[in-house]
Amino acid sequence: MTRPVLEVSGLAKHFGGVVAVDGVSFTVNEGEILGIIGPNGCGKSTLFNCILGQLLPSAGTVRLDGMDVTGATPEAMNRQGVSRTFQLLQVFPELTVRENLILAGQEHRGSMLSRLFGPGDAGLTAEADRMAEVFRLGHLTKAKAGGLSYGQQKLLDAAMAFMAGPRLVLLDEPAGGVNLTMLADLKERLRAMNVEHGATFVVIEHNMDFVMSLCTRVIVMVEGKVLMSGTPAEVRADPAVLDAYLGH
Repeated sequence: MTRPVLEVSGLAKHFGGVVAVDGVSFTVNEGEILGIIGPNGCGKSTLFNCILGQLLPSAGTVRLDGMDVTGATPEAMNRQGVSRTFQLLQVFPELTVRENLILAGQEHRGSMLSRLFGPGDAGLTAEADRMAEVFRLGHLTKAKAGGLSYGQQKLLDAAMAFMAGPRLVLLDEPAGGVNLTMLADLKERLRAMNVEHGATFVVIEHNMDFVMSLCTRVIVMVEGKVLMSGTPAEVRADPAVLDAYLGH
């Protein structure tokens, strides 16, 4: 029986008189791939930022494994095993692929003192190389990230989010700007992380085909609210979604 990893209840975010997120509630179950879609400006990224501590919610609660983590800092969420990607790439161009992965993994491991006085790689070299292989970057572990193609940097960005076995990963537009060949590779690698490694993650994405073919359940947001939640087939067939999101 699956159990909830993340529970969001009545989450809201106001910027003065503007309501960016308006009473959003949903649950992410262990081993699930949840997609969140909606028109530009509907509050998807603001929702992520409220969950992960970049923004303080105006109302509502966030629970991780049943524990209230509402308003926790991004660093505290990292320590609790939650990681994310951003719309803009967060790789370090002057570091190698391996070094980028080690650095990402260190955010989930130990205190600042243990990282300062422990081994230089925090014991993560083997795990970094394994993750590079999972995302088909094994032949590039010694290459600088800045020299990779954009698609390869997107793969590295995703791999960094999964370093050190996070409990939950939130991916913000992982397919943005990726060509069709690399997009298929990215989708395959993400599916493998779910099927073979049991990863649980949430995806915000504008590429409908990517979301519908990857996710097991999809939430549709419109004007800061949840319009509906269902399987990809249910979402595609819902008249309200076609009207609000697809413009039919």
